[in-house]
Amino acid sequence: MSPIQAQLVLRSDTAKVASLDAAIPLTIGKAKGNQLCLASSAGVSDHHAVVRHSRSHGWVVCDWQSQDGTYLEGQQIHQCRPVADGDEIQLGRQGPVLVFQLTAPKPATRQAPSPTAGSIDFEGCTLAVDQIRSAVVRSQPLYPHIFSWWLLLCLGGLLLLPFPLLFWPLEIAALVGWILLGSRKQHTLVVVLRDGQAMRHSFANRLTALAHRNGIRKVIEQAGRPQP
Repeated sequence: MSPIQAQLVLRSDTAKVASLDAAIPLTIGKAKGNQLCLASSAGVSDHHAVVRHSRSHGWVVCDWQSQDGTYLEGQQIHQCRPVADGDEIQLGRQGPVLVFQLTAPKPATRQAPSPTAGSIDFEGCTLAVDQIRSAVVRSQPLYPHIFSWWLLLCLGGLLLLPFPLLFWPLEIAALVGWILLGSRKQHTLVVVLRDGQAMRHSFANRLTALAHRNGIRKVIEQAGRPQP
């Protein structure tokens, strides 16, 4: 099955679009040899970032010899990171923002409720669109210290080496528990207001969190006020 088609859209000028080809990595920078050349953009290095398709991870963005860093959803990346529909890639702290968008029809998913044009309901509060600075999704491990507990249990299992019938089941159980618990994450939608206040809502499913984030960004865009 062919990869889902995608594109990058310049947030400050949505008429400027760069199509992505799964067979050809898209290089971004000031140098003329880049597929996406941003020669006049402040904060962009000669060879800044690459967006490419990976068979194992789908579409990913990678930092590429940049001086001011590459940021995905406000977090600096040092290696390649997967990107999802609606994610924002910023080139440097003050540089241009590129919005990653899927262009092929997406399978039906549970969508966030459609807010009204001038306000949204979030965590029981009604927020005016002009109060909102940004909306991002943060994904964090649900059990960040599981590796420490797994290592402690494995070291404790060394005491059972004279009894292999007890040692191996304990080690296997510890490994399975580490894999299952270590892979669980909590996805938090963070809405930052103009006054600096941040409001959060947690989701067990990343796609649901992204659907809500994209809904908020769509309302902001419809209101005619681009995000900073």
